[in-house]
Amino acid sequence: MDTNRSVLTVEAIVHAPVEKVWEYWTVPDHIKKWNNASDEWHTPHAENDLRAGGKFVSRMEAKDGSFGFDFGGIYDEVRANEFISYALEDGRKVEITFIPQENDTKVVEVFEPETINAIEMQQEGWQAILNNFKKYAEQ
Repeated sequence: MDTNRSVLTVEAIVHAPVEKVWEYWTVPDHIKKWNNASDEWHTPHAENDLRAGGKFVSRMEAKDGSFGFDFGGIYDEVRANEFISYALEDGRKVEITFIPQENDTKVVEVFEPETINAIEMQQEGWQAILNNFKKYAEQ
């Protein structure tokens, strides 16, 4: 992570063991079920080559078909059940830490914001996706 750039952090305590949280976070069939910030959006397609140098992509689309984009990048580091870091296609860095806390898992995402949308909007969007993940993983 470039310490000269600003970073944003989102986090959640997921009431599930770290092994389940890791699986739900990284397996494409699960990613498609939680990777959206609101009910108006969905992820119809996801691919994940979970290893350093591996690529991932999630197709995020408005359910009404009005807008969509690919969210993807290349992994820098992957430590199972512990840590993921990657570079997005535009070069921004993201780090995700999975911290076991008895039967729960704290998920902390640190990311470099892009320069187009307001910081608050990015923080809220990433937090909404993480909250949706929490809800899905706790079912």
